[in-house]
Amino acid sequence: MKKFCLVAFVVAQSFWGQSQQLKLEDIMKGDAFVGFQPENHRWSVDGEKVYFEWNPNKEWGNSTYFWKKGMKKPELASNEEAYFSKMRFQKGWDATTFYYLDKGILFSYDSKSKVKKKLFQHPDGIASFVLGIEKGVFFLEQKGNFIQFNSKEGSVLQLTNFFKIKEPKKEEASTSFLKDQQKELFQYINDQEAKKIWQESKTEGLPKLTPKPLYFNKLQLVNLAVHPKGEFVTFSSYKEPEVDAEKMAVFITADGYNKTRDTKEKVSTQNIFEMKYGIYNVAKDTLYYMDFSKLSGVTKFPEYYKEYENLKQEKEKVKELYIDETLFNETGTYAVLSLRSMDNKDRWLISVDLSNNTFTEIDHQHDEAWIAGPGIPSYSFSNGTLGYLSDNETVYFQSEKTGYSHLYTYQLSTKTSKALTSGNWEVRQVVLSADKKNFYISANKNHPGNREFYKLAIAEGKLQPILTQEGAYEVKLSPDEQSLVVRYSYKNKPWDLYWSSNVTNAKLQPITQSQSAEFKQYNWRTPEVISFKVQDGKDVYARIYQPKAEVKNGAAVIFVHGAGYLQNAHIFWSNYVREYMFHNLLADKGYTVLDIDYRASDGYGRDHRTGIYRFMGGKDLSDQIDGKKLLVSNYGIDPKRVGIYGGSYGGFITLMALLTQPDEFKAGAALRSVTDWAHYNHGYTGNILNFPETDPEAYKKSSPIYYAENLKGNLLMLHGMVDDNVEYKDIVRLSQRFIELGKKNWSLASYPVEAHGFKETYSWIDEYGRILEHFETYLKK
Repeated sequence: MKKFCLVAFVVAQSFWGQSQQLKLEDIMKGDAFVGFQPENHRWSVDGEKVYFEWNPNKEWGNSTYFWKKGMKKPELASNEEAYFSKMRFQKGWDATTFYYLDKGILFSYDSKSKVKKKLFQHPDGIASFVLGIEKGVFFLEQKGNFIQFNSKEGSVLQLTNFFKIKEPKKEEASTSFLKDQQKELFQYINDQEAKKIWQESKTEGLPKLTPKPLYFNKLQLVNLAVHPKGEFVTFSSYKEPEVDAEKMAVFITADGYNKTRDTKEKVSTQNIFEMKYGIYNVAKDTLYYMDFSKLSGVTKFPEYYKEYENLKQEKEKVKELYIDETLFNETGTYAVLSLRSMDNKDRWLISVDLSNNTFTEIDHQHDEAWIAGPGIPSYSFSNGTLGYLSDNETVYFQSEKTGYSHLYTYQLSTKTSKALTSGNWEVRQVVLSADKKNFYISANKNHPGNREFYKLAIAEGKLQPILTQEGAYEVKLSPDEQSLVVRYSYKNKPWDLYWSSNVTNAKLQPITQSQSAEFKQYNWRTPEVISFKVQDGKDVYARIYQPKAEVKNGAAVIFVHGAGYLQNAHIFWSNYVREYMFHNLLADKGYTVLDIDYRASDGYGRDHRTGIYRFMGGKDLSDQIDGKKLLVSNYGIDPKRVGIYGGSYGGFITLMALLTQPDEFKAGAALRSVTDWAHYNHGYTGNILNFPETDPEAYKKSSPIYYAENLKGNLLMLHGMVDDNVEYKDIVRLSQRFIELGKKNWSLASYPVEAHGFKETYSWIDEYGRILEHFETYLKK
């Protein structure tokens, strides 16, 4: 196959086809216009084929395709092959045997002979399985319990006997007149009782055939883990808090009757609950719980408590914790546990001694804002990057202790830690090699907007560049780690699949070509990624789309990406497909477009990430104002003809811009916007603003609804009515405030069948048609 030169391809991209005029009706089709890009690329277990989902023929949905070396183009997989390729395989005790679950049934698969075998089936099904140390021994999770299955012997042993129901009441001795009368009158009753006592005496001292039942009184049991020798089973238990969920109305229904459905729970201290770490000793048939009150800083109150009189009086107490799944090494000699405080300020990694019910701290991460970052869990029930190296004594993990997420190790026997990476960049993803002596990492070492791919030899500690040219590389290693299948994209080049050898400075060879003929006909801009200084002296990155000099109209639009913690001023293809094309259309009409990675955006380290702590609409908004100043001073933009728009978090910032900085923007379009953070979900909001009950000022300061009286600019709001993320109620509440305040310079477009992410092309066309008309009306001279 001919070598593929990536640099030449990117340069040549700008000369494809003849430029044509963009039409809103076309670009709002999204990938149906661009071309559907391949997704979910993966290797077959034998490494002979690459599978992925794709839709090159614009059908109703994706189908599974495969490719192998030597093929000119991918081919459609059969239904059976496609189904089998999606199984989650676990490598067995030898090189060619793999195990997987299919509909709750345990199977084996020999990659050499291609033979599948059904190993274990039960009416209750299997939820998960773990391979034991001894060959042929499996630990199967079934209905919240573990059983040990020995495939060589065909034997099954029950390890736990957990019940989520209440323990049945024991029959109490009765002293009632009627019971005494029965015994007095009937010898039969006395004989039955004596027989029962005699039978029970015959089982005294005999071994129990099943573990004793343990009752948890409707507690939730999660994160069950079993020791590799079956000696212990660990779990986390908690009682679900009784918190009301939002109810959402659905008006467009098949039967013509309105429906309502529950959506999400609001951020609240009511969502904080007690979680316990249970240890079940299989041999001793005993259950006990670990005490975490001695963890470093586990009783330390957050700093913001000092600002509230009622919180200053709080008595010291142990924080409630999220307790993740126990991670055992291969031999079962070590067990590691990740804990995270429910106030979001602390994360601990500990080594647990299950026999003695004790622990030793490995690492404690504290942040007065909130714990997060690449490889570090920011919500509950996730271990993040955590595992063991080849010696079975060294743990690896990620931490933001330097301000950027990097990779660290901790040697459990010597209790020594070591940093494997460092610098003002982030380790994005981590994969450990099969021999556990090398890491393959995704990082943005050369530029914050890149996703480069490196090999890191653990012993030497040196990064080996494999794929480091500009853009993003989503890499899957072949089973033998000799080859790579890569999903690659650039700023103006959508995602496609490529193959390469796993070597230094690898060269990519194409597998797919996903772009449509219609997409290629337009000369798409390669937006320049710039950086500029903001008010506090920090650097902020942005994409800028510039019109040709002959059509430049002196007006500008600032786009605000959503999600808060997301990156869009990067070197690769944006998730905002329609917005990228819309910005090209705006530039064709003479507008300059600026797309800023404001404070809280992903890819820039801890300080950038936490810049919005306790004030959403603070630095993230001032970065937009500084972006406007840059447009005026460096790009010849009229300060009175600047608009702003965005969706979700971008819609929120648009509202904050028009309501807290009313003289800065002539017009704004707010899509699916949060208007009051006290009505948003718990996990996301509690990280950034704490909780409404403990930090109400942060919520008032950060919520647009409190500033509705300041509206001056021309505001267009657009919202899906079945949005179960940012409720339609959000925009209804703000609308009522505007009505009560007598505001007239606003309008609301509602979309009855659309959720948070629109699906229907006609909705996209209507939405962006209104946005375009809004800017054309208010920003042109």
